[in-house]
Amino acid sequence: MRTILISLLALALASCASVRKLDAANDVHALLIAIRDNDQAAFDAHVDRAALKREIERRVVAEGAKDKRLGGLAAILAPGLAELAGETLVQPSVFKAVAEHYGYTPRTKIPGPLAISQALRPVPDGRICATRSKDGPCLLYFTKGPDGRWRLSGFEGEVKDFKLKV
Repeated sequence: MRTILISLLALALASCASVRKLDAANDVHALLIAIRDNDQAAFDAHVDRAALKREIERRVVAEGAKDKRLGGLAAILAPGLAELAGETLVQPSVFKAVAEHYGYTPRTKIPGPLAISQALRPVPDGRICATRSKDGPCLLYFTKGPDGRWRLSGFEGEVKDFKLKV
C-alpha cells in the first residue's frame, strides 16, 4: 500500500510539473510568433524587459571585473549600457535576426506548445528554462508574472557568445 501511495504522489507531482511546463509553453509559443511576425505589442507582453536589463547589467559588471583596469569603469557604465541594450536589443526584429543567423527563416514552422513543452524544464526557484535538447543546459529563463503570463526574464551563456555576425 505504501508503494502505491508513493507512486501516486510521484505521479501527481510529475503531472503538476507537466501542467506548468505546458502553461509556460503556450507563452513561449506566443513569444516565438511575436518574433516571427515582428509584433511589438505581443513581444512586449512576453518579455520582462526590466529583468533582462538587470541580467545585462550584471553581466557587464562581471565581464568588467575580469580586468582590474576596467572593473570600476564597467560598474559605472553598466546601468546605462544595460538600459541602452535593453531598449535597442530586446526587440522582435533583433531576436528575428538572431534566429535567422541560426538558420530559422520566416518559413520555418514554429512548433506548437506541446512540442515546446518538451524543451522546457522547471527550475527550483520557480522559473522555467528552455533548453536546446531535453537534457541540455538552460539557455533562456521564463518567469510567471502577476497576470499569469510567462515572460522571458533571463539567459545563459557567455556575453561573447551573444554577438551577432551580420
